[in-house]
Amino acid sequence: MSRELFTSWPEYQLAIDRILALARKRICIYDEDLGLMHLEMPERIAALKVPLSTVRSDCLRIALRNTMRLEQRQPLLQELLATYSHNSAVQQTPEHLAHLRDSMILVDDVHALIRFDRVQPRCKLLIDESEESMPYRRRFDEIWAEGGIPVSATTLGL
Repeated sequence: MSRELFTSWPEYQLAIDRILALARKRICIYDEDLGLMHLEMPERIAALKVPLSTVRSDCLRIALRNTMRLEQRQPLLQELLATYSHNSAVQQTPEHLAHLRDSMILVDDVHALIRFDRVQPRCKLLIDESEESMPYRRRFDEIWAEGGIPVSATTLGL
């Protein structure tokens, strides 16, 4: 069990790698637009595949305030979501949640990476902290339950 506080962008990027490497069952992400998470990196795509390769449903859920970056600039992530559409989902959060400024990655209900403000790197990493991670999991579930616009990983056309 550990709790660490980070204050720089390089530390935040290392924390993302650390938490994604722990994922075995489920990943929940809430963010502005995934831009600062750099999930397009091949090693991060590979880490996302680990829980998606299981037979569990709901392995990857991503709630975004703005989906334009995902839809227009993240083909590797879109391909991953299309391949694993049976156990992943992305939705754009409703407008009334636009004031929320934090970001989170929740893994397997016991690990969490919480960035406190969308424009600052200050964050905390919780490893094997199920009790301290649970309020964030409940918060993510509440954000997800607010609904929003489902995002398809595939483009429909004629």
